[in-house]
Amino acid sequence: MFARICLAVIVSSFLLSGVAQAQVQFQPPQTSFRSLFKVPDPRGEFVRLCAPHMVGRWAHPESVCGCLHDYAAATVEDADLREALLRGISETGVPTIETAWVPASKQSEIGPTFTKIAKPTLQCMFEPATNQ
Repeated sequence: MFARICLAVIVSSFLLSGVAQAQVQFQPPQTSFRSLFKVPDPRGEFVRLCAPHMVGRWAHPESVCGCLHDYAAATVEDADLREALLRGISETGVPTIETAWVPASKQSEIGPTFTKIAKPTLQCMFEPATNQ
């Protein structure tokens, strides 16, 4: 008889603890529906990839990378050239465009693209206080 009572107590405690855990598990999530489909910030990702290449060169690598991103995104109209330029900066820390990164029909535009971004690039790198 004592064994049956102990068994009943043990079984009921497991059942009650399972119900308590189930109540905790079924609380509505704290995240909003929109955050589930949030697309990563391209600028933030660029800065995250670029900044390690700038450490040791500049006092504020994130500011320099953010400035380079903003100028490249605003100055280079062509999507292929802009993407190649941003890739080069994020991979090396300096404005770089590999010819393999752009279609053959646009490779002649690489030089003019560098000319277009030269002054803003120098401003980002050597006058970061004005760009923070």
